Amino acid sequence: MRIHPLNPQLINQIAAGEVVERPASVLKELLENSLDAGASRIEIDIEEGGKRLVRVRDNGQGIHRDDLGLALSRHATSKIASLEDLEKVVSLGFRGEALPSIASVSRLRVQSRTAHDSSGWEVRGDGREQTPAAAPVAHPQGTTIEVHDLFFNVPARRKFLRSETTEYKHLEAVYQRVALSRPEIELLVRRKRKVLHHLRGVPTDAGRLERLRAVLGEAFAEQAIGLEYSAAGLRLHGWVAQPAFNRSQPDLQYFFVNGRAVRDKLLAHAVRQAYQDVLYHGRFPAFVLYLELDPASVDVNAHPAKHEVRFRESRLIHDMVFRTVHRVLADVRPGVEASAAPLAPAAQGARAESVWPPARQQGMPLQVSEQLGHYQRLHGGAPAHSGAATAWPPPASGAQTDTPPLGFALAQLKGVFILAENADGLVLVDMHAAHERISYEHLKHSYGEQGIRSQPLLVPLTLAVSETEADEAEQRRDWFAALGFELDRQGPEQLLIRQVPALLADVDSAALVRDVLADCRNHGRSQRIETAVNELLSTMACHGSVRANRLLTVTEMNALLRDMERTERSGQCNHGRPTWVQLEMKELNGLFMRGR
Repeated sequence: MRIHPLNPQLINQIAAGEVVERPASVLKELLENSLDAGASRIEIDIEEGGKRLVRVRDNGQGIHRDDLGLALSRHATSKIASLEDLEKVVSLGFRGEALPSIASVSRLRVQSRTAHDSSGWEVRGDGREQTPAAAPVAHPQGTTIEVHDLFFNVPARRKFLRSETTEYKHLEAVYQRVALSRPEIELLVRRKRKVLHHLRGVPTDAGRLERLRAVLGEAFAEQAIGLEYSAAGLRLHGWVAQPAFNRSQPDLQYFFVNGRAVRDKLLAHAVRQAYQDVLYHGRFPAFVLYLELDPASVDVNAHPAKHEVRFRESRLIHDMVFRTVHRVLADVRPGVEASAAPLAPAAQGARAESVWPPARQQGMPLQVSEQLGHYQRLHGGAPAHSGAATAWPPPASGAQTDTPPLGFALAQLKGVFILAENADGLVLVDMHAAHERISYEHLKHSYGEQGIRSQPLLVPLTLAVSETEADEAEQRRDWFAALGFELDRQGPEQLLIRQVPALLADVDSAALVRDVLADCRNHGRSQRIETAVNELLSTMACHGSVRANRLLTVTEMNALLRDMERTERSGQCNHGRPTWVQLEMKELNGLFMRGR
């Protein structure tokens, strides 16, 4: 068969296959154009799940009359003019393909007016390759784009569209991402001419939490922890949900890079690793995070729909995201603020404010050192007090102001739970889960201070790998050594494992090294060795923790509460389950219909 050039209309329809997958793809492109035009208010109209109509109206700069025809031409754009512009893209859209691609598979109408025009102008497209002439039309400053009958001329594509409800859910996800990425923008959404959402613009930092609540719901907002970190020209801010607020699927995960919503494997891996030690198995964290950096340091042209990006310093980005989120989650414990709040100004560290100053501890009935003396019996295995927990004598009224976050123990319930009173009401603590986390963190700290001890293998283990993996292992030989592994390269595709961490002597070392090399190749780093060590330490902590049905004295219970307040991640046990819950007086009064 001879080679022949494609006709322009077919070229546009092929290009549309990359850009326009469904009505949600259309809405994404139109909204990005509105934002790039400097709009402060955007109206969205949807009919039949976007199959019949997607309309976007904005109050942006508008399109010049002479440029309206060009707006429907391929590779025509106002957003880049040189290679230098392409290397540091700051706009959301820039390729000049969206409108002509949409016009090739729909009936399109564009109306626009600039601040300098006395009237608006309009062009129409109907799927044919042409440069339409502009006609005058009444229109305020800004642009309105109407997309009617999507895929009317491509029946094969139209039949793959789903039900109206399904398509609308995809559309909803698009405008929710825009609402989160630009809280200062006013958004009005109508479906079948009925107003569904009207989100007022919130230009201040304090208003961003309100936008978060309006888009993602009260439950997420109540569990969100604000973070703010700046270093080395990078800024990371936003919210991560407390580990107890986890999901069965990754449906509440939003990442924005320089205002662009992305689905990036590197960033997702960093957050997942940060949650690894506190999240229940098989569950997913929830977060809304914003990363800002020099546009020249990130390639946003890695995907036709611009969902993915590439970072010039990928390892630096991964480590910064991991360490920041990891640090914030470590401070989720009684006595440290862990609720959503307006973000603080950028600082050289993640935001974590203590609400239990150590200086106030002298208000406790017993000094901490005295409580810990009694508490040592739990760690050392000495028998606890054989009798039932005695009643706790309440402190003097003046001492109530010095009540610590978890309060003071009242009693023990069924040998499983500790009941305590704090300033807000009743605290219930799962004593085994809490002590397990405390023991685990203590073991990790001790293990880290003593360093990783290696154990030589009686017979070195030969490991067949690819040449790329062997190169990776050779380059990271010192890094492996710091983690307790001694690796030697024996040939182009062969490694020799001479030493392994003593704690992992019974682990499949060959499989672990292979997995670590795969992580390093894909993500620039790996935590599999630390994870394997932590899993063993977690098991040791579980077996060494106070067991259920063991009676504790009030002194021992109070010592456990104080340890929880000092220990990182003590809000969850090693398996991601909560260690304590708060029942406020309002809830308790409601149980007995008090105040009605």
